[in-house]
Amino acid sequence: MLLSTNSRRSFIDDEYFDVVERKGVGHPDTLADGLAEAVSREYAKESLRRFGVILHHNSDKTALLGGAAQVGFGHGEITRPIQVLVNGRFSRALGDEEMPVEELIESVAKQFLRERLPLLDPERDIIVRTRNNPASSPGDVTNGKAGHRTRGHWFSPRSTADLPELTRMFSNDTSCGVGYAPLSLCERLALGIENALNNPEFDAAHPEFGSDIKVMVCRTGTDIEITMCVPQIARYTPDLETYIQRKAFALDVARATAAEIAPEHTIRFSLNTRDDHAKQELYLTAIGTSLESGDEGVVGRGNRITGTIPVLRPMSLEGVAGKNPVYHIGKLYNLLARRAAQELYDLTGAPTTVSLVSQSGRDLSDPWFACVDQTTGTEVDKKLVQKVIEDVMSSIDDIRAELLAGTHPIC
Repeated sequence: MLLSTNSRRSFIDDEYFDVVERKGVGHPDTLADGLAEAVSREYAKESLRRFGVILHHNSDKTALLGGAAQVGFGHGEITRPIQVLVNGRFSRALGDEEMPVEELIESVAKQFLRERLPLLDPERDIIVRTRNNPASSPGDVTNGKAGHRTRGHWFSPRSTADLPELTRMFSNDTSCGVGYAPLSLCERLALGIENALNNPEFDAAHPEFGSDIKVMVCRTGTDIEITMCVPQIARYTPDLETYIQRKAFALDVARATAAEIAPEHTIRFSLNTRDDHAKQELYLTAIGTSLESGDEGVVGRGNRITGTIPVLRPMSLEGVAGKNPVYHIGKLYNLLARRAAQELYDLTGAPTTVSLVSQSGRDLSDPWFACVDQTTGTEVDKKLVQKVIEDVMSSIDDIRAELLAGTHPIC
């Protein structure tokens, strides 16, 4: 591992400008990420149950294509189904024993979307399509040296001998994962406000609000402005007056949350800025998401592993969701980089950014480069940094276990 460290003077909160976006749990992009991860997780668990190993797969090209809906005060219905496109590659068998890939994907998709969108009827309102190509990545040369070659059987293993990661865990790609700590003020505001309006207790008490909530936080100096989009459910909204009253309530919740997070700031709020009350053009939905009315969701277009889109902070553009948790660098190195950054911040009190760069074919636990940037008035403690990174890299199995248990949030 080549280690590079750098000391800088300012943290993002000390900069003049910051902007952060949070796409809520019902946003189409967040739904696509969550579904792709659920498919990968359940496929991995079923593979372990059947074969004792996780077969090669990825569902990180999943997309959701919006349907159509008709809404009015007191009623709303889906009039054209939402399409679920689970694009990727899945091993369908180990030797002669097959995996019911399509059936598993359809079951996971329907269960996941019903949990996230309780008013959706999965049998009527969604269509699941799989696009699964079991072809191997480049590397299998047909006129190459004779012997037990595995590359051509990457997604169609004849036995566990065709799973080379069982004997040597290596990086599947040359890529970079980025993590940092702590979160900025704008990130904490975006997360806190969306969570205040999107959590099980609030949802149970206020079923009239949808989950496709979006929060954009902009800070200029000490001046903060926040724009929110908060949908309401048509069947629970009898008239325009009720709709307007609930908008005011949502703003009150957001202001109270912001006051707890940033009591020293005066924050201006805007809500549903495209609303036209006179024309009754409103953010009124049948099931609480723009996915019901033509919007699309695609893996990798939404929140990073922090749960936000931190426009001015370092971040990887890898679509983390749906990648194989065994050896896919685009998932593991992002999560490991964040863990290393958090541990270094906890130990030193200095805001930290960690970038881990892999090299295809290199041992997974040995990054090609590790770049660590800390906001500190003194020189970075390189020995401490190296120890933390080495310790974190040895925790890959813990990360995998958390991913398979569904306890490691990624979006």
